[in-house]
Order: sequence, then C-alpha cells, then structure tokens
Amino acid sequence: MESIKTFLSQFIDENGNVTPLYRQEGSEAPPADSVYAAALTYTLMFTFVVYILEANLDDMQYAAYKVKEFPKRVKEVVWKVDAAGGAKKGEKKEGEEEEEESGPLLPRLEKAFESSQAYGVDKIRFQMVTQLFGLVEGVVFMLCGFMPYVWDLSSGIYNGGEIGTSLVFMGITTVISTVMELPFELYSTFQIEKKHGFNKMTTDKVKSLFLTTIIGGPFLALMLKIIEYGGDRFYVYLWVFMFLFSVLMMTLVPTVIMPMFNKYEPLKDCDLRDRTFKLAESISYPLTKLFVMDGSKRSSHSNAFMFGFGSNKRVVLFDTLMNQASDDEILAILGHEFGHWKLGHNMINFITTQIYTGISFYAFSLCFNASDLYSAFGFVGDTAPTLIALLLFFQTIWAPVDKVLSFLLTMNSRRMEFEADKFGFDLGMGQDLQTGLIKLCVENKSGITYAKLYSMYHHSHPPIDERLSALMNYEKKRI
Repeated sequence: MESIKTFLSQFIDENGNVTPLYRQEGSEAPPADSVYAAALTYTLMFTFVVYILEANLDDMQYAAYKVKEFPKRVKEVVWKVDAAGGAKKGEKKEGEEEEEESGPLLPRLEKAFESSQAYGVDKIRFQMVTQLFGLVEGVVFMLCGFMPYVWDLSSGIYNGGEIGTSLVFMGITTVISTVMELPFELYSTFQIEKKHGFNKMTTDKVKSLFLTTIIGGPFLALMLKIIEYGGDRFYVYLWVFMFLFSVLMMTLVPTVIMPMFNKYEPLKDCDLRDRTFKLAESISYPLTKLFVMDGSKRSSHSNAFMFGFGSNKRVVLFDTLMNQASDDEILAILGHEFGHWKLGHNMINFITTQIYTGISFYAFSLCFNASDLYSAFGFVGDTAPTLIALLLFFQTIWAPVDKVLSFLLTMNSRRMEFEADKFGFDLGMGQDLQTGLIKLCVENKSGITYAKLYSMYHHSHPPIDERLSALMNYEKKRI
C-alpha cells in the first residue's frame, strides 16, 4: 500500500493538484491561487465525465441493437408507404439485369432487419472499445507529460527555430497516433465492414499521410507565422487565413484530392441525366456537370453529394446508388440535396463554421499569455511554444464549449434534414423520396432501432421512421 501511495504522489504537486510526471527543465507547478492551478485536474475530470456520458449512451444503443423484434413504429409507417403506392420497379438500365426485388418494401426491410442489427452490434461494440482505448491513452499521455516530452525530443532533433520544431513535433505525434490507430482502422475496415458485405478496398493510409504532410506542413507553418507577426489582433488575420484556406480546400478536395482515391466519369446521355438537369433548371440550380463515382470500388455504401461555387455546380452519384434505387428515387434524393442548397443550408453551415472559428480564435487570443495553464501541463509557462498554447487551449478551455456547440449543431442539422425533405415533397417527389430512403436503409443496413438520447447526441440525420412520418404528415396537410 505504501508503494502505491509513493507512486501516486508523483502525480500530485505541493498544492494537491494533478501534475504530469515529466516536466521541462525549469518548469514549476502554477501557484495555488492561480485560476489555472488545477487545469490538468479539471481536464482529466472533464475527460472522464464525457466518457461516462458517452459510454452510457453507447450502452443504451447497444441494448437497442440487441432487440430481436422488428420495431412496431417502423412497421406501421413503412406499411403506410407501401399502401400509398409501394416501391416502383427500378428502370432497367443498359447492361444491367432487371431488378430482382420490387413491390412492397416492408418484407425487404424485415428481411434485412437481423443483419442490420448484427451490423449495429458489431459497430457499437467496436466503438466502445475504441473509446475506452482513447480514454486510457489520453489520460496516460496527460499524466506522463507526453506533450512536453515530445516537444523536448523535437527540439533535440531540430533546434533551428520554433516553427521547424513545431513541424517535427507534429510529425512525431502524427506517426505515433497513426501507429496506435492503425490496428483499429484495419479491424473496422477489413473485419467489420468486410464481414457485413461493405468493404472492397485496400488501405489508402500511405496516400493519406502523404497528403497530410504536403498540405498540413505548410498550413501549420503559415498559421504559426500569422500568430507570430499578427500582434494583439492576430486572431483576425488567423480567421481570414482559415476562411481562405477553407474555400481553397472546398475547391481542391472534390476536384483534385478525391479523384486520387476514386474515379469520376460524366454520366452518359440517358433519361436520368436529362431529368436531373431539368430538375436543376426548374429550381435555378446552376448544374454544369453530373458525375458517377466508382464508390463500389471501396464499399457497398451509397451516397450522392454536390459541390462547386457560384454558377459552376456539380453533382456526384455513387454507382452503388444507381444500382440500388430507381431513377425516380434518385431524382427524389437529389431533390432533397437541392433543397439544402435552395433553402440556404449549405451557406448557413459555412457561415456558422466561420463564425465558430473566429470566436474560438478570439477566445484563444484572450488566453494566449496564460503561462500558468502551460505550466500545469509541464511546460515552462513563459516560453511555451505557440503550437502548444494552441493545442492546450482547445484541449482544456475550449473543450466544454466545443461539446455543447457540437450538440447544438447536430440538432440544427436534424432540423435542416426535415426541411430538405419538405422541399423534395413540395417538388412532388414525396412518395419516391420515401421509397428511396427505405431502399437506402435496407442496402446500407442502417439502424432502425435506436435509443432516443443516443440518436439526439450522435446522429445528424433523424431516424428513418421520423422522416417518413413527417413526409406523410405533409401529405395529410395538403389534402
């Protein structure tokens, strides 16, 4: 017992606060009357509180996935969809065999229920393990003084300036996190996804790391330079830089980076292409190109997305979506996506992100010289590097704010999904949108049993039965 007390005493300073095992030479614990004296203690407490909250939500969702009986609420709403018109038989596309399954969707959803539940169980179990590992890793790193140790190691490798040392620091931490996360990523991709018929890919980790290096390195160096030369109002210049970088990446990701991982081909002349352009024209959406992406190369999951600025908009359809839904249902799904644009959701999200970024940088500027905060984590407070100051701010002071705002944004996202569904309904696509959503639920093995609190906390899209019910209510109001 005495040896345990001796061991634990290494992590407690003279003021009774938690302190890291490793400290930089010359670093001392902040004074007892400092507001940051217990910064590490409170950070650990917050980390445990968040873990306990999310672990309890995971337990609720795990219980929901273990349910064997098909949910009555889903059965009732899907039965109503079938009764109102049912699933249309998918148009036979050139080079494809005629769709085998058509007619009522309820039997298909019931048939897929067991496998979707098994998929959900595997995913939530895996999530529980990864979150526990993340907790242990985070706590151990904070208690051992991982950040000051790696910074001193980086200084020993390169000591020609703070920016160079910062790049080495980020390189070391990236390699360590990659190595520690790789087994989990491989298991998720090649065990869980493959087991349930989704994964068909080889890992692109090397390519991703290469892009992270050539983009992330210059980005970090420029950001640190802006903070260094920006004076007391560096947060303004930093926000402008982040705004420009966001716009640049919104252009480069779909046009340059994503084609490095997937193949994009213009959709050949066909009825779907003509109807898509006609739909876009009817709502003044400036569609210029329509692509098909070989999503099936990596996964059987399906999706569609839009990108582009001004009068140069583009739409991408996953080839899996085209195989899983009829043309009418694809158009209805696109009508939903066009709704996000027409209703200003995309712009609202972009502006919200920029406001959030600006406020966070302003808050950081107020704490930038909080030397006691850096001392609490094992650094020499008065000489703490800018990168460390930035990382510790978002890890400590801003972390609770980020959790609350993330939840509010999730709730707002769910509201926007209902509004986009309403937009699709107003285009006269309500029935096709309903059947399309059900088909995607079947094909993607989306969970249809859920714990309400878990869904509210994690899911940016409402559950399918809520969306279907809302679409039916729109129809009732119209009648």
